[in-house]
Amino acid sequence: MTILTRAAAGLALSILACGMAQAQTPEQFYKGKTVDLAIGYPPGGSNDIYARILAQHLSKHIPGHPNVIARNQPGAGSFLVMNQMAATAPKDGTAIAIGAPTVALDEKLGTPGVRYKTGDLNWIGRISPLINMVMIWNTVPVKTHEDTLKTEVTLAGTGAGSTVSIYPTVMNNLFGTKYKLVMGYKGSNEAMLALERGEVEGHSTSWEALKGAHPTWYPDKKVSIPVQFALKPHPEIPEVPTAISFARTEEERRILSAILNATEVGTSFFTTAGVPADRVEALRRAFDATMEDPEFKADLAKARMSHNPMKGEELQQLVRQVSDLPPDLVEKVRKVYQN
Repeated sequence: MTILTRAAAGLALSILACGMAQAQTPEQFYKGKTVDLAIGYPPGGSNDIYARILAQHLSKHIPGHPNVIARNQPGAGSFLVMNQMAATAPKDGTAIAIGAPTVALDEKLGTPGVRYKTGDLNWIGRISPLINMVMIWNTVPVKTHEDTLKTEVTLAGTGAGSTVSIYPTVMNNLFGTKYKLVMGYKGSNEAMLALERGEVEGHSTSWEALKGAHPTWYPDKKVSIPVQFALKPHPEIPEVPTAISFARTEEERRILSAILNATEVGTSFFTTAGVPADRVEALRRAFDATMEDPEFKADLAKARMSHNPMKGEELQQLVRQVSDLPPDLVEKVRKVYQN
């Protein structure tokens, strides 16, 4: 056999193998495999809890029933996992992740450390919106938004790219609040422990994280909540004013609306770009089925987590809306979004 003939035969075998791989059904592909679910946060926070409950139930709804293994990969406000999913994760539907709900806006603003294209990722679905708030310990003489305009409050901070630091920074830059971020805490659990010990005076995190870790703190008035970061109030804390309610002009309202769009993205999961369409479809429908699974819902309720799902197709459009922000608004958002 000549070199040319061997090369042609090799090419034919490669094409055949590729064709056979593409001809696999999702069930055939996933059978016996492991799906890696990367969590861009430390253990114990609301994103970690949501992801681990999802991992327990998703497998039975994916064709072929692969193992789904959740693991924490924190770093840089979840940019570490976002960049890894974009660059080196398998493009075959065996890698799923959850990152910060602000990742699309960070990309649009050119935030340092972003090396991913949000719209290229295949979004699978959302479990729930994710509303953040600021809580302040009861011994601190700061209770309201008006108080935060006059008196400095130290807040335990985590990654610079996370909503834990982004939202208080926006409040400082837009309204002149005096939130002082003390960075370096590994997650909201560690930050809330620091708050309890008196190392800091407050912390900004999700309502779900507070409710899950310390459900009595707010009802028992151990903490006050001067603001929630939401387009509309969370139904469980309607008395807490939203950040957008403090807007003094239509321009401030537009800026806050662009930033707080992330609350609707919430606890959303995605796979990589380049995954075959039938596998993306299989993952999305498996996610939808999991959202209706009574055992999944029971586990969420037990963990005091909310449940208000969104399908992957709608989520894909929501994420892409950020790309349509007009340039003048992008520049205004940039001025208040970063330190």
